[in-house]
Amino acid sequence: MAATQKAQLEALTAKEFERLYMLLQPIDANAAMEKDVDHTSIKDVVGHRAHWIELFLGWYADGMAGKEVAFPAPGYKWNELKRYNTDLGKRQADLDWPAALAMLRDQHLRLVDWMSDRSQEELYGGPMKGAKNDWTPGRWAEAAGPSHYRSASKYVRSRLKARE
Repeated sequence: MAATQKAQLEALTAKEFERLYMLLQPIDANAAMEKDVDHTSIKDVVGHRAHWIELFLGWYADGMAGKEVAFPAPGYKWNELKRYNTDLGKRQADLDWPAALAMLRDQHLRLVDWMSDRSQEELYGGPMKGAKNDWTPGRWAEAAGPSHYRSASKYVRSRLKARE
């Protein structure tokens, strides 16, 4: 069930980030960079999740400024997410493990600050401007933050279990 109150969103974001970050802390660079059968690494997943927070914050800013919001990004449509994520992986290919962790932490802090600066009404009072759907900014923030943290944790746990 999605959060509908600012306090719920903030608590959920903190809880899911803490779970993920604690899971990531003991992972060494070799394990983090090791590719799975789909050519994805823990580092790739962490970089991806950090990037999507940045995308969300950009969407919100563009919508509030009255600009056209490019979902998911300029030159891509939602049905081209696989291509977008592949291209993102290429752009992040040189990202090392410490940088990926720092990026995730930094983007999380940006998200937390963004939430803190918004009222209940701003988060859940109506659809996000420019989104062309009925999701509120709070719902979009949940998708970019705690929902992504939860799925990343699941992926990391499965990778760590496979290494045992």
